[in-house]
Amino acid sequence: MFSKIIMFLFFALPAFASDAKIDKVDTLWVIVAATMILFMLPGLALFYAGMVRSKNTLSTALYSFVSMTVVGVLWFLFGHTMAFGPNGNAFIGGMSYIFFSGNILTDVHGTIPEAVFAMFQGMFAIITVALVSGSIVERMKFSSFIIFISVWSLFVYAPLAHWVWGDGGWLGKLGVLDFAGGIVIHFSSAMASLALVIVLGNRKGFMRTNFLPHNLMWTLLGTGMLWFGWFGFNAGSALAVDSVAVVAFVNTMIAGAAGGLIWMFLEWKIAKPSALGISSGIIAGLASVTNAAGFVSPLVALVIGMFAGVVCYYAILLKFKFKYDDSLDVVGIHGVGGVIGAIFTGLFVSIGGTGFFGGNPKQLLVQIIGLVVAGIYSFGFTFLLATAMKSISGIRVNEEDETLGLDLSQHGESAYNK
Repeated sequence: MFSKIIMFLFFALPAFASDAKIDKVDTLWVIVAATMILFMLPGLALFYAGMVRSKNTLSTALYSFVSMTVVGVLWFLFGHTMAFGPNGNAFIGGMSYIFFSGNILTDVHGTIPEAVFAMFQGMFAIITVALVSGSIVERMKFSSFIIFISVWSLFVYAPLAHWVWGDGGWLGKLGVLDFAGGIVIHFSSAMASLALVIVLGNRKGFMRTNFLPHNLMWTLLGTGMLWFGWFGFNAGSALAVDSVAVVAFVNTMIAGAAGGLIWMFLEWKIAKPSALGISSGIIAGLASVTNAAGFVSPLVALVIGMFAGVVCYYAILLKFKFKYDDSLDVVGIHGVGGVIGAIFTGLFVSIGGTGFFGGNPKQLLVQIIGLVVAGIYSFGFTFLLATAMKSISGIRVNEEDETLGLDLSQHGESAYNK
């Protein structure tokens, strides 16, 4: 019996789906889009690493890279089937795709192979946990981060993805719209970040020390790489080369540009336009339009980007008012951006549905329900998980290691050897 299982898992390779069922152009586009999303991970590593102190450069970048390795494997083994496996229920996918087994190589998802869809969705899972790292840099143990993303990606991200996007998922059946992850990715990662920050506590010197970015050129380069990948992130979510992909592509450009532009003017009003500010505004615009990218007109996308530039600019100041150390503003940008995108979708959706201003006020209510459910689930699970980890083995480096820097204390190497 055991030998049959081994043969099935390691040697059974079913024939690929018939070309008659697959659109080769759509398939190629989704493969390219998935690769573009993966390229966002080194972009995120640079974006985050440039904003921390030099003694934490490598550790910050490695949070993004380890997300690729850990979640990349877990998505293959369990994640995809938990999120998108057929014959599941309202809360979790069926298990027929576990270990990429069953008919995953022969099944077709729309006009593309299921395996290609699985890899595309896997990139979403990876970047979601990597986004969380921006809130806890410079103080969380590397080993604890690995444990956290392993559990969280399977028991928070995968169920949320199923609820909204999976076949029969209860939030999707309720009517929640999330084109490319404003709720599932940005808002959920921000709520997890907030819970982690509360459990971890603030960095040594927070509110007394000015934590200056050590290399803003890296942050600018990372912003450009993220923006490039975001076209695959949003337009790729159409899963086809069609008019919806075109709209999402256009909206991604417009919202990102508008967010950066407004943030720049807000800074200029009180001081000087900064590289960090313009970069933050671009990311705010992109995060905010993610939910709505394929659902709204370009004019609405422009308003979303501008609104995000203003609201997120002021939102990141709240961490000083409430004294919570969200190191790189995951909550203020991705969390607030996720809310903006979901609400604007409820108000203005005109492609594939109608929103509040199209005579369907229920859509706005449904979007709010989606935010509340995702927020409570992500925050609650993360808080309980982080608290348990803290009591069992600790999740924060000691004060001596924090002072030394996580590059040396956690990895035994430095980004800048002299």
